[in-house]
Amino acid sequence: MAALHASSTDVATRFTDLFHQHWSAVFAYALRRTVTASDAHDVAADTFAVAWRRFDELPEDHVLPWLYRTASNVLANSARSDRRRTRLDARLASQPRPIDRPLDETVAEDHALFDAFATLNEEQQEILALVAWEGLDHDDISSVLGISTGAVASRLSRARARFDEALATADDEGGHEEGDGTRRHP
Repeated sequence: MAALHASSTDVATRFTDLFHQHWSAVFAYALRRTVTASDAHDVAADTFAVAWRRFDELPEDHVLPWLYRTASNVLANSARSDRRRTRLDARLASQPRPIDRPLDETVAEDHALFDAFATLNEEQQEILALVAWEGLDHDDISSVLGISTGAVASRLSRARARFDEALATADDEGGHEEGDGTRRHP
């Protein structure tokens, strides 16, 4: 597959020519596969962004089919993102609504938990909140934090251990009734 070759001085000119020659065809391709003209415009723009980044890889005799394949990939990526967003929206909609009471009243019901949580660093608090409050799994947390699922598991394990340690410290410092060894519940 022969590739378009251009010196660095005329790459912009050649790309501009390619853009003007094929924009309407790529836009029409996208328009037939999207709901709105705005969506089609985004797909075409993303397609030409890929073409710009990979300009030296464009096949000389088959540029338009390459652009169509790239537009198809852009559409597929967009559809996957939309499905993930729809699943996340459904999960969020199924979550309990926030408590109507002020946060300080809610937290005041369990000082030990609040105090233990407050001893954690921001990263530890965030990962525990994503699990406990948002109900996210490792894959979703990976997406939110931009880290691997392995890193999620490791950070979550450390955060839970640190939280348990802070709870145990709080219990040792005042969470037991004198002499009977039982835990006091706030």
